[in-house]
Amino acid sequence: MLHTSDFDFDLPADLIASHPLHQRDASRMLVVNGTNIADKHIRDFLDYLQYGDVVVFNNSKVIPARFNASGHEITLHTAVSDKIWWGLCKKFNKINIGELLTLDDGTQVKVLDKEDESGLKLEFLCDNVFEVLDKVGKMPLPPYMKREAKTEDRERYQTVYAEPIGSMAAPTAGSHFTPELMDEIEKRGAKIVKITLHVGAGTWMPVKTENLTEHKMHSEWCCITPAQADIINNAKRVIAVGTTSMRTLESAAMDNSKLSESERKRRVAPICRNTDIFITPGYKFGAVDVLLTNFHLPKSTLFMLVSAFAGLDEMKTAYKHAIAEKYRFFSYGDCCLLFKKGAS
Repeated sequence: MLHTSDFDFDLPADLIASHPLHQRDASRMLVVNGTNIADKHIRDFLDYLQYGDVVVFNNSKVIPARFNASGHEITLHTAVSDKIWWGLCKKFNKINIGELLTLDDGTQVKVLDKEDESGLKLEFLCDNVFEVLDKVGKMPLPPYMKREAKTEDRERYQTVYAEPIGSMAAPTAGSHFTPELMDEIEKRGAKIVKITLHVGAGTWMPVKTENLTEHKMHSEWCCITPAQADIINNAKRVIAVGTTSMRTLESAAMDNSKLSESERKRRVAPICRNTDIFITPGYKFGAVDVLLTNFHLPKSTLFMLVSAFAGLDEMKTAYKHAIAEKYRFFSYGDCCLLFKKGAS
């Protein structure tokens, strides 16, 4: 049985990217296909496409989810309704249920509940939460960047195709793509599908238990429409851009497996629901053939996911190579193209 410590590795701090490259498509791309490793560039992604492939992106848009309220820094992560959200706060135990907190623009939020893992349940006493956040919020950069969000992060900590608002972290594998690069994908005979998973605590919450079965994933809302499912089900191969796209596709594959034999599709069923899927080695992939993703934190659910897909030993070898070659790590870092272990 694997444990959390099996997914640990040493990473020099100077390889953590705290700022994006000037150009989106300037990133390096490490290609991992079994024991074969190649140093490439994101623009080489096109050379790995085959006619009939479907490239699946997560189009969720990051909100400026971090703000100050009565001296407390709060980061929203999960919507309950239009005006009620869960938010993380470092010293939330000092805040009482029923307390009113005031944002910098005078807007008030009421504390409805609090939990150790989810933080504060807040009701915004305003007409439009997103309008308030546009005024007082900051982009929720991960803490490992060790800096405050800047104005330019509003554009760069976002994909060029982001549309539906709802994420508290960027689906960063998509950050390497420009409109021109996406046009080239279709010129190569592949199709693009933009599905949605609103990134919340489930994607990035650290694993605090040594036994993987004891880790509880937060749920995140995701959606694949019937029309999108039809395109995906007719794909030669499905290439997921990002682990959030992967988790949505595999959640839809699980829904597909529950259908009757006459209703069952080749890969996925349409899906619009919350998912708390936790993918670890031993998982049988039902939808995805190839994954483009960034480099992930040690002992994270995301490193567990890529290890399940491409192999734990293979990923440890690949990350050791990436460290030796000084690839840039995490959200603003470089990416890797992974082929499913055992695929022909």
